[in-house]
Amino acid sequence: MKKISLMGASGSIGIQTLDVIRQHPHAFSLVAFSVGKNLDVARSVIMEFKPALVSVQNKEDALILSSELPTGTKIMFGLEGLIAVATYDQAEVVVNAVLGSIGLEPTMKAIEAKKTIAIANKETLVTAGHLVMEAARKHAVNILPVDSEHSAIFQALQGEYKKNIERLVITASGGSFRDRTRAELKTVTVEDALKHPNWSMGAKITIDSASMMNKGLEVIEAHWLFALPYDQIDVLLHRESIIHSMIEFHDSSVMAQLGTPDMRVPIQYALTYPDRLPLKDATRLRLEDIGKLHFQSMDFDRFRCLGFAYEAGRIGGTMPTVLNAANESAVAAFLQGKISFLEIEDMIERAMHEHQLIQNPDLSTILEVDKETRHRVLSFKP
Repeated sequence: MKKISLMGASGSIGIQTLDVIRQHPHAFSLVAFSVGKNLDVARSVIMEFKPALVSVQNKEDALILSSELPTGTKIMFGLEGLIAVATYDQAEVVVNAVLGSIGLEPTMKAIEAKKTIAIANKETLVTAGHLVMEAARKHAVNILPVDSEHSAIFQALQGEYKKNIERLVITASGGSFRDRTRAELKTVTVEDALKHPNWSMGAKITIDSASMMNKGLEVIEAHWLFALPYDQIDVLLHRESIIHSMIEFHDSSVMAQLGTPDMRVPIQYALTYPDRLPLKDATRLRLEDIGKLHFQSMDFDRFRCLGFAYEAGRIGGTMPTVLNAANESAVAAFLQGKISFLEIEDMIERAMHEHQLIQNPDLSTILEVDKETRHRVLSFKP
């Protein structure tokens, strides 16, 4: 039985990870998990899985839950608690499903503790990919992708040599606004942005999908996961989200991983790798029912955030940290109704333009740049 530690149990990926564990009680055991402020989810998970360790965001919530815990379950809070979940001694696989750069430090600690990392938190690799992958090599730790796009590439690479890769093709649904012009984007609302056509995701990721920043972050993530230059990583708009990504090899062969949009599939593959298990209620892909698949080249003038991500990745150093921190702050402002949708781009562009680049940053520098960027973006006037 594989023992799992889950960071971010109340988010979309966390909930679906729990469903995978639930489906295979003889294969997986949840031994530790974290949530933010959702005590109802925390209570439910504790009662069902009876983990040894639980962490919440705030001390006050930890005190509330402490009187309700079953025998044998310990509760912690804050960053210390998150790190404790990530490094829990009984856990073999740590699923990083938290939202934002808060997942970076616990992931680094988990790698040092020689845990296998199933990573769904893009920001960890975007902000500190050089540190994460260097630490993984040093400690001989597997970093297994959970994002459907990176899982698709990872699966298509099984039995292949990376040296034979010509390029990676990451597919993008286009998000909520794929059929709208830039002129039409000036008046879109938060409610409009949250209506993703294919996937059920959290609010922040859904907004990132609409702006195409989500895909930009995935490009940077792919650069680190598969050790390829940005010129060998392409993005293709694919409306149906059936082909999750592709690899073109030197001999012109193309390997693709297909399936219906269901995040439990890549989650489960990361947990079972290199084996597979059945997924009982998964919707089977029937191409005869789909009929047609559609593809379009990416328009970098239409989706400016994707261009920002390529630019930040190629510049390197602390620029991807600035890109991510500015985006998180801008998206939060949009969700709160403080700025318009297109002003997300403006704030990111300004933050990148004003940043004084630092090459080869260490962890403390990255954390400081992240903090400073968020503070600075909040001062920008729409």
